[in-house]
Amino acid sequence: MTEDSLDMQKLIIEVDKKSGFCFGVARAVKLAEESLNNGDLLSSLGDIVHNEEEVNRLKKKGMGVLPDACGEHSNEQTILFRAHGEPPSTYIKVEKSGAKLIDATCPVVLKLQERVKKAWKEMQSVNGQIIIYGKKGHAEVRGLVGQTNDEAIVIQFPEEIKNLARNKPIVLFSQTTMSYSGFDEIRNLLEKHLVDPDLLKVNRTICAQVGNRVPHLQDFSSKYDVILFVGGKKSSNGQFLYEVCKKVNRATYYVTGITNVKKDWFSDKITSIGICGATSTPQWLMENLAESVKRLLE
Repeated sequence: MTEDSLDMQKLIIEVDKKSGFCFGVARAVKLAEESLNNGDLLSSLGDIVHNEEEVNRLKKKGMGVLPDACGEHSNEQTILFRAHGEPPSTYIKVEKSGAKLIDATCPVVLKLQERVKKAWKEMQSVNGQIIIYGKKGHAEVRGLVGQTNDEAIVIQFPEEIKNLARNKPIVLFSQTTMSYSGFDEIRNLLEKHLVDPDLLKVNRTICAQVGNRVPHLQDFSSKYDVILFVGGKKSSNGQFLYEVCKKVNRATYYVTGITNVKKDWFSDKITSIGICGATSTPQWLMENLAESVKRLLE
């Protein structure tokens, strides 16, 4: 062992057991695996989860990925709707195609879709507005907007509020994976923007499984010398939770796997490494990373 090598006998590497798939994603993956095990010709409508390693694992089992619901499909084709959900128009397209459908939309998202649709119908009689706090273009948001005949207004940034009418009733919802603090900021700004705060009806529809990860990861990140945050390149939830960890522990690094890990992140003074991840990060990937890091630092 060289002078600047790590003492592996003293080094602790721990994987956060509360990180990894949320309920909705875990359910979608389970449904996909059951279909593949039955020999179905299965394709997910879009990546089943925003994690390249998990998508590749399922591809090796035989699952395809479709960019959209358009095109011809045989009666033998099975299409899976991922946890994010889809607008009503996509259900119609799949039904017309003759393909079999596995609807893996998260039950929390399905309930939210129903609430958005009901509120939209109620707002039509009073010339009101449906506002969704979320990321424009996100799959879940597209599904929510679709419940309103594409009339809902998506607000992603506080400065967009100034473009809203000040004298119309508003029903506010949130994409399920947004932050509590961001939602509260939007709500407060809307109350100030409207001529009468009573015109605003608030629905704080952030999934507790996602929202509660913020305080947990803040605590987890504070306990280790180095944090390896595992997430997919396209995971918006991953980028958000990574920033949560980074604010607590500056020695936090975003990685998709062991190929991103650099040995010079670990000085001879560190005694602990924490590994955590996004709601789209499989537990097996974090466990594999822990083993790979051990070998890297030996």
